[in-house]
Amino acid sequence: MVQKSIVLGISGGIAAYKAAGLASLLVKQGFQVQTVMTKAATEFITPLTLQALTKQPVYVDVLAEQDPTRISHVAMADQADAIIIAPATADVIARIAHGLADDMLTSILLVARCPVIVAPSMNVHMYEHPLVQKNLHVLRELGYIIAEPDEGMLACGYVGKGRLLEPSDLAEILSFALSPKPLQGKKILVTAGPTKERIDPVRYVTNDSTGTMGYALARCAWKLGAHVTLLSGAVNLLPGIGIDVISVSSAIHLQEEVEKRIAEVDMFIMTAAVADYRPQTTYDYKWKKTDDVDTVTWTMVRNPDILVSLKGKYKPGAYVIGFAAETHDVDRYARKKLVDKGVDLLVVNNVLEYGAGFGTGTNRVDLYFQDGRTTALPLASKMDVATMILQQALVRMGLVDDEGMQA
Repeated sequence: MVQKSIVLGISGGIAAYKAAGLASLLVKQGFQVQTVMTKAATEFITPLTLQALTKQPVYVDVLAEQDPTRISHVAMADQADAIIIAPATADVIARIAHGLADDMLTSILLVARCPVIVAPSMNVHMYEHPLVQKNLHVLRELGYIIAEPDEGMLACGYVGKGRLLEPSDLAEILSFALSPKPLQGKKILVTAGPTKERIDPVRYVTNDSTGTMGYALARCAWKLGAHVTLLSGAVNLLPGIGIDVISVSSAIHLQEEVEKRIAEVDMFIMTAAVADYRPQTTYDYKWKKTDDVDTVTWTMVRNPDILVSLKGKYKPGAYVIGFAAETHDVDRYARKKLVDKGVDLLVVNNVLEYGAGFGTGTNRVDLYFQDGRTTALPLASKMDVATMILQQALVRMGLVDDEGMQA
């Protein structure tokens, strides 16, 4: 596999120290990282630090050619698979927006034809200033990816929007920029995690789902260019940037949120582990045990089957993926559910199988398609399994070919 080349641009803000962490992370992920610093940036972090982390020379002066056989800013722009500027100060954003080429960084950008990510970092009032927002609008119109800053305590003492994103978030945006976009313009709805069926304010019926598979699918779909909405039960996961997350509780709540959106989505992925039954009676107060009763019987009523209830409500041409967790007679139950639920693809796993099911970082699934074909996927990380599932779906949607190339 050819090593991808990333140009890391660093401008003169206090958040420049985070660029060292980003450079280190990108090198660990297998990228070749070429660093370009403004002169102001060298007042906050030394070029030697970046050189040690990347094992590459660091460029500051556009006129200081280190190799007489090439023009550095042209060669770096030509070789770059992506450019990320982190931090991007108000000054450098303005110079980029106005097409200046007065240093190494801005000169490279005027030559570059690869994706460019700009990660602003500054005082909240500076960030909100109409001129800064106008310049960011110009960059968006030019196709630059703006890595919106976080909100929080800023170095200047203010609290607000202006903090540079963390290296892990910036690396995710870079991954997004480098990924093909067969789902560009598509809306995808994903459900994930368990439902909670309340008995009283402190007790409920639930299951062991961690939501990891659903979150992985949402993340993969986002990287492929989709606008992703994630309906999530209570899980201990962060969805990452770029995904709209709506918290849901019970099966009825989940059904309501799905039905609000289902007619507009191009793909629906139902990974949520929905409770089959809920207590018939619920209490607004904490139900108390009594000394003279040793056994309690709860009457449970059936929850709606959300996938079955959605038949006929999908957008024309929408692709529907369902999930089924089984423990025995997997093939028989899978083929029945494929028909009963009316999905295009049913992803099935035996939760008793090693490395599969709830609470693991891996999964091993079989894919059942409406045309009768099945595909067994190998044991892999849930992110890799999510990638393979979407690849299979995209082929059948006609968005990519069998080699994964965009159609």
